[in-house]
Amino acid sequence: MKIAVDAMGGDFAPDATIQGAGLAVKQFAEEDRLVLIGIEDVVRQKLEQFNISDDRIEILHAPDVIDMGEHPTRAISQKQNASIPVGFRLLKSREVQGFCSAGNTGAMHVGAMFSIKAIEGVIRPGIAGFVPKENGGFGIIMDVGANADCKPDVLFQFGEIGSMYANRVLGIDEPKVGLMNLGEEEQKGTLLMQAAHQLFKITNKVNFIGNIEGCDVFNDKADVIVCDGFTGNVILKLAESFFDMIQSRKIRNEYFDRFNYEEIGGSPILGVNGNVVIGHGKSSPKAIENMIMLTHRMAESNLYLTLKEYFTD
Repeated sequence: MKIAVDAMGGDFAPDATIQGAGLAVKQFAEEDRLVLIGIEDVVRQKLEQFNISDDRIEILHAPDVIDMGEHPTRAISQKQNASIPVGFRLLKSREVQGFCSAGNTGAMHVGAMFSIKAIEGVIRPGIAGFVPKENGGFGIIMDVGANADCKPDVLFQFGEIGSMYANRVLGIDEPKVGLMNLGEEEQKGTLLMQAAHQLFKITNKVNFIGNIEGCDVFNDKADVIVCDGFTGNVILKLAESFFDMIQSRKIRNEYFDRFNYEEIGGSPILGVNGNVVIGHGKSSPKAIENMIMLTHRMAESNLYLTLKEYFTD
């Protein structure tokens, strides 16, 4: 298996990405490979600087870099030899089984949509986020930013896609799917939420447990939380802020330590023809390590092939 990582992506790249890659590759099987995409001289210099030497690491030269603040569509079209477009070309040609980057989020999303493209039958791919649950595991929330406005059928598909991820990657049997709303009753919420609720209610494709509220995000009521990208992004950023507040007060708590973005590593783009993970822009080496390992787990599960088969039946 080959996993590619954008060595130049992130606020602290290439130092953090190279150090994180060195940590991740130690967990790879002997036959696995990690492809570092970036400016070759820089990548080699950093590998030497951090005393990282492993036969499972390969370097692919990409002379250009898409900066964090660049316009995504323009950057993808004008910088075809940058690390992000090169990574997607490798993924499209199946030379690698997964690609991840802590670089320009918009460029990663645009690259996924216009390079490997959405799976046929998927209306809108979404970005998945993770929330720590009181039972010790993680729940999935979808969408967390790709689609600020959604129609009922898109929300329903998020439930299907999220349920398959929870089962295949997180190992949850019959994941419970909840629709984020402002009340448990099915007539509650906007017209959009009411219509989406009815779509979930009449199907047996997912284990729908009804509406959930904000107080249910971190408990065990639902394994998959369905919402539009606007709502999901607000929830995810709020959850991340809990860890920062606790850290600033010098409080250590085993449960709240799991709110640290470093522990998760990144957010998968689900519903596209390949395994893609977007890391946090401020990723540390530990976050990069976990981003790479999340991509590896997705590749092992062949989730996108499962989704492809499901939506083309």
